[in-house]
Amino acid sequence: MSFMYVLNGDATLSLLRQSKLKGGVVVCREMMSEGKVKITKDAEAFFESRAKHLEFHYGIDKQTYFTNVVHELEKLKNSGSFDEIVLWFEADLFCQINLLFIIHYLKINLSTLPPISLVDLPHHREAADFPRLLEERVLLQPADIQHALDAWDAYCADTPQALETIGRMPAGNLKHLPAAIHAHLQRFPEVNSGLSAIEKFFLQKLSLGRYRIYDLYIAFWDELWIYGFGDFQLELFLQRMQRAGVIEEDAQMVGITSLGREVLNNEENYLDYVPLEHRWLGGVRMARSSWWWDPVKGSIVKKA
Repeated sequence: MSFMYVLNGDATLSLLRQSKLKGGVVVCREMMSEGKVKITKDAEAFFESRAKHLEFHYGIDKQTYFTNVVHELEKLKNSGSFDEIVLWFEADLFCQINLLFIIHYLKINLSTLPPISLVDLPHHREAADFPRLLEERVLLQPADIQHALDAWDAYCADTPQALETIGRMPAGNLKHLPAAIHAHLQRFPEVNSGLSAIEKFFLQKLSLGRYRIYDLYIAFWDELWIYGFGDFQLELFLQRMQRAGVIEEDAQMVGITSLGREVLNNEENYLDYVPLEHRWLGGVRMARSSWWWDPVKGSIVKKA
């Protein structure tokens, strides 16, 4: 039986090679949980839009993106010749949104989908675990595939309502998706402070004392692992917060400012100090968004 393995990142690739499992391999090096995503079934238009946004807003060279990310994903166009496509993805938001995209990409590029299965990849794993994990994979049913396609379309939409609805539905074999969607929705600004759950976490930690930057990252990974963010994403958050004046850095130590305390206490609104132009959450352009997270209701609300 021939397998095509789709992996989320090069770290998993190294372990797969050590495991000696046989099969074709495609590595997803995307981070669809970050930045603009265009709602389209035209892959060429999607990647062109994405490349422009990532280069402008994140400093990721366009040609490098196409060489390292897009050309690798295009190998999936030939995956229909394999007996089964096996998706190796973790439970966090970063992986789950990439998972949705991969299923979408397979659907728009293959006239007939071969069997697609999902490995529930733990965060801490060793190469010796891979044969067992492969044996424990679950076959995605047509309803699972459709649920993933609907969730991807909702993630790309210019309002978060449909995605919130999907996040409350039974997810079948996509058992980690509801928690990931809930975490994503908490990235919208809170109704009172304007802070996302991530920015609020950092300010709450720093209100108790100064941190070395990496120690702050470790605290984030321990408590908000659901986001699956690495150094790159967390550094972007801290840079934005520093430019907004709510935190300050000195000699690799980060502390909260007086403005940061006022924002944390709902005396000031974070969005009055941070530019939202070119900031996107999925398909929602934040500069034009009237959607907020209400922590009391535990849901997205619309404000004029």
